[in-house]
Parts: sequence; C-alpha cells; structure tokens
Amino acid sequence: MHALGRTSALTLLIFIDIFVSGSSCVDKNQTTQNNSSVAVRVVYTIVSVQMGTKALLCCLSIPLTKAVLITWIIKLRGQPSCAIAYKVETKTNETSCLGRNITWASTPDHNPDLQISAVTLQHEGTYSCDIATPEGNFEKVYDLQVLVPPEVTYFLGENRTAVCEAMAGKPAAQISWSQDGDCVTKSESHSNGTVTVRSTCHWEQNNVSAVSCVVSHLTGRTLFIELNQGTMTTPCSLLTILYVKMALLVIILLNVGFAFFQKRNFART
Repeated sequence: MHALGRTSALTLLIFIDIFVSGSSCVDKNQTTQNNSSVAVRVVYTIVSVQMGTKALLCCLSIPLTKAVLITWIIKLRGQPSCAIAYKVETKTNETSCLGRNITWASTPDHNPDLQISAVTLQHEGTYSCDIATPEGNFEKVYDLQVLVPPEVTYFLGENRTAVCEAMAGKPAAQISWSQDGDCVTKSESHSNGTVTVRSTCHWEQNNVSAVSCVVSHLTGRTLFIELNQGTMTTPCSLLTILYVKMALLVIILLNVGFAFFQKRNFART
C-alpha cells in the first residue's frame, strides 16, 4: 500500500486498495499518526470490491474510550445520502440507511466498522467514518468501486472467423488471441457502468487449425478458451471434403466392380 498524496495543512492521506473478498478490513492496522507524528485528520482510500462478496470498511484506529460520536455518512451514486450514527454516552443507534444491506459489522460500542453483506453495483459511492473526540474529529473516507466479472462466450463465424465476447464486465475485459490474425475489437458501454467487449478475428492461412481466446479481467480471472483442431474449417470446406470423399468412394467401387467382372470372364474362358 502506498500513500499517493499528503497535504500538511489538511493532514490528508490517500491510499488505493483493491480487494475481492471483504473478510477483513482494509488498513486494519492503520494508526492516526503519520511519519511526522502529526495527527491524521482525514484518510482517503480507494477500494475495489467484486460484486456479490462481502465488504468490511473500517474506521481509523481511535480508542473508543475517547469517542463521543461515531457517524458513517454514505453517499451512493444516484441515490440520496444516508447516515448511521452511534452516541457513545447514551449508547444509542440512529440510521437512515434501512433496506440497503449496510449495517454495523458488530455492536458499535466494541467495533465501529461497517459491513455490506453482498455488494451490488448500487453500493458504489463514498463511505465516510467520522469519529468525534474531545481532541477533534478523525475521518476515514472510502471511495468504493464495484468490480463485475464478465460472462464469456465464443463461437465460430464463416470464412475462417472466430468471435470471442466478454459481456457486461466492469471494468472492461481484455481479449487476446494465441494466433496473429486480422482482428477487430469493439466495446459497448451499458447504462449500469458495465462494458461488453467483442473481438472478431479472421485467419487467411490454411495452416491455422486451432486458436485460443484469452480473456483477462481486473477481478483476477483469466480464461483460456481453445477452439480445437479442425474447428477452423468452414462449412464450405467441409462440403468440399465430403464431395471428394464421395468421388473417391465411387472410383473405388468402379475399380472393384471392373476387377470382379474381369475375373469372372477369365474364369469362363
């Protein structure tokens, strides 16, 4: 993990993380001190989580005995903002985030971390944990981005052409081929932020009988799809081969018949 930026006036730290499973907090061991022994007021972290997994978002490591008020402010893209708060002195909870699968990971008097039980595209946005203490406020801000693995399909076209498609991935998948050919790759963006990538390749050489489509994605998935030997033969080629085989069969039958009648005539004489 690397700090990407720091302003001494605002004591702002910025981090970037990518994690697929939310089984543990990001920056769990992070403290509120930087290398200059100045109290960190704001920490900004960019995280990417795979759709369908659990996400666990942590506050800064402030002793809860010093906390007066713990507030999560959640601003989801395209939705009204909401908040989850815990007042330490009265031990009371308040929330306006009902129905969004966003809750405390545990009881806030022991653990103020936030949990998203099953991440969806609708959970993209910013999540701010603000801990108010007598010494001031300490804030941890997450920019949560959702990763969506694409659905991969492939098929053969006409005239020695193959198509490989990575549908509705986020971000866009990368497609490559094992054999160099005349390839065209197109991308189509969807309203929910996902992207479909379609690669069409054509091979002129008759010696190319097997190719592999490789689909790579930021979720860590890399798929190798092999079009087995012989699949590059087009329907026209198959029809030509069939005609040749039938012609050879007719020639063989004529030769056998001619030899049979020759032998029969020889036996009579």
